[in-house]
Amino acid sequence: MQFEPVTLALFGPIGMPEMIVIALLGLLIFGRKLPEVGRGLGKSIVEFKRGLADVKDEVGDATKDLPTVDEVTKLPTEQDKPASTPEKADPSTSST
Repeated sequence: MQFEPVTLALFGPIGMPEMIVIALLGLLIFGRKLPEVGRGLGKSIVEFKRGLADVKDEVGDATKDLPTVDEVTKLPTEQDKPASTPEKADPSTSST
């Protein structure tokens, strides 16, 4: 795998040795805070996954009573149609 150096406007290309030195300096400066940062990151990932699971359960509960796609797209056949029934007269519109 070939590594391409990153070019910065003031400093020129930064190679692998320079990146290692920068990483070591960052580790020395922020080394004591890294466990706290990792712990916080882990907690936030767990909380995010828990939130996704809650949303998934909520959507599942809300949609479980809805008809499926097959039920919606199924066209009624002759057997599914109700038999014709005589219409009842509406008492408010009938003349007496």
